[in-house]
This record gives sequence, C-alpha cells and structure tokens, in this order.
Amino acid sequence: MGYNLQQFQVDIAAIHSSQEHITMTLIVNDGTPEMRGLLDKSRKRLRNVGIIMLVLGVLAVAFPFVTTVAFKTVIGWLFLIGAFGHFYAAWNADTPKRRSLDIIQGLVFALIGGWLAFMPEGGLITLTVLLAIAFLLHGLFETMMALWLKQFPGWKWMLASGGISVLAGILIFAELPSSATWAIGLLIGINLLSSGFSYLMVSMAMGKVAQA
Repeated sequence: MGYNLQQFQVDIAAIHSSQEHITMTLIVNDGTPEMRGLLDKSRKRLRNVGIIMLVLGVLAVAFPFVTTVAFKTVIGWLFLIGAFGHFYAAWNADTPKRRSLDIIQGLVFALIGGWLAFMPEGGLITLTVLLAIAFLLHGLFETMMALWLKQFPGWKWMLASGGISVLAGILIFAELPSSATWAIGLLIGINLLSSGFSYLMVSMAMGKVAQA
C-alpha cells in the first residue's frame, strides 16, 4: 500500500487543525484553577441567559399581539419614569432656565409615555420602525461579538444569530404598515429564540474548553 499525495495532504491538514485546537485551548485555558473557575462561571451565566431567552421567545411567538402591546406599554412606562425624573430635576433646579427646560422635557416625555402606555394601538407603526432599527443594531452587535469570540467553537452560532437579527429588521421594514399589530411580538420572539440558542451553544463550547 503506497502513501499517495492526497493522503499526505489529509494528514497535514489534520495535524494543522489539531495544532490550532491546542493553541486555542492554551490561549483561553491556561490550566490554572482561577481560569477554570472563570470559564465555568461565564459558561453558567451564558447558559442561564440562553434558557431565559428561549422561554421568553416561545411565549412571544405564541402570543405575538400580546407581546406587541406589552412591549409598547413597557416603553411607555419608561418614558413616564423619565418624565418624573425631569420634573424632579426641575424641582431642584438652581436656575429658572434649567427649571423651564426640565419642565418642557418632562411634559414631552409624559405625553409620549401616556400615549404609548395607555392607548393599546397607538404608536404601533412608529414603534415598529424603531424596533426595526433596534434589530439591525442588535444584529451588528452580535456579529461583532461573534467575531470577538472566534476562539470558541460555537462562535458561528452567534454569528448566525446576528444575521437573523439583521434579516428580521429588514423584514419589519418590508412589511410596514400592515404587519404592525403582530410583527413586533413575532420578531421579538424569533430574535429571543435565536439569541438564546446561540448563547447555549457558546456556553457548551466554553465548557469543553474549560475541561481541556
């Protein structure tokens, strides 16, 4: 039996892959108890976040309109909290100009917050546009995070999740305005599912590195 060129190339590729794995393990896990503990702590945190995201994603996909209204209501209450903050700052302002500015900002925040929090179908299209932008930014962030975690075997799952988020943002823009009542809840659920799954994959990969 001869040792042909193709077989030699396969063996060289296997050796190169093995050396890359060893190098990656040495860089990430130096074998000290402190590093193993840090990796295990990070793995558990990613796992827990992933499980929570998966559960919330299933609920969001099952009840898209409820998720849409709930999301809009939460945003409204955040604006109302901001309004109270501006009114408090106006109460403690040291100059009339600052007091007037805080009062005006507080009134604007209160109007937007009340509109979003207490009118179930008000502002859905506006929020849909904002959510599309948020998905695009979130997708870009996850893509950069995946490239930063390239030393872990599960980084491609996070890269795929970032791509899904970008695609979701594009789809929201494409379906406006008819899908405003359900698109927010459905796409939030899809994004939570993809992010939760990718976090679980990365946590599993970190567990393998920690045990190496």
